[in-house]
Amino acid sequence: MSEPNLPARQLGRMLRRMRERLGMNQGEAGAPLRFSISKMSRIELGFLPSYHEFRALLDRYCVIVSEWDEYIALYDRGKEKGWWFHYGVGNRGFLPIEAEASRVREFQYGYIPGLLQTEAYMREVFASHRRSPKGKRLENQVAVRLRRQWRLTKEPLLEYNAIIDEYALRRPILDSDARREQLARLIECAELPNVRLQIVPESVGAYDGQFGNLILAGFEDPEEPDVAYVEHVLGSVHIEKEVDVSAAKMAFQDFADRALDEDDSIAFIKRL
Repeated sequence: MSEPNLPARQLGRMLRRMRERLGMNQGEAGAPLRFSISKMSRIELGFLPSYHEFRALLDRYCVIVSEWDEYIALYDRGKEKGWWFHYGVGNRGFLPIEAEASRVREFQYGYIPGLLQTEAYMREVFASHRRSPKGKRLENQVAVRLRRQWRLTKEPLLEYNAIIDEYALRRPILDSDARREQLARLIECAELPNVRLQIVPESVGAYDGQFGNLILAGFEDPEEPDVAYVEHVLGSVHIEKEVDVSAAKMAFQDFADRALDEDDSIAFIKRL
């Protein structure tokens, strides 16, 4: 099942606050509507009910009809599909989170991050997958990744902090000309005011980042909690528990402390 988008999660929290203001628990609120506690819980997490069930909830929470418009507008936004659905990509993985985030911090050990890749680089990466996409599916994957990069230069701008291990820069994925183009792309992106790029040099030695990649997303809505995202060989994991996200933030800060500063990182790439 697709994960709820940001407007849906916001609406779920809004419905929870309405219920709590009336002093009702989930069972009491849902009983007259024949909603189970599990259904009420899912609704408040952003898994929206049908339109008529939603209207019944507004009535249950004593919202007068003349004030329904703003809630219905948020409900409609919660039901919208992201632009990536046109490319055959559903609401799984990090893409829907990234699309809603206002800031992303990413550490990559083995590859250049997708937001900073040239088209030649991403095609080589896709070709290396165990189940590499072919034909139209490959072209859709490339188109989606290129469109994701719009967030670095088009409103709403993404505040982006990338930390890359030196190994990813030296990994022989491309021929010399394409590799030079990819390194130049990194320097170009690092000069954007909303992008911070750091390199962890080989001289640092062993550190926890060598166990895998890490992404952290934050949102404009102060009530929307930060999310950590970890990819592994069998798939990926969304981490939302506050204690685990805090641990992920500490790990990212450790990588940043080990990395070169921005100016030295750019100078390092230019030397390569």
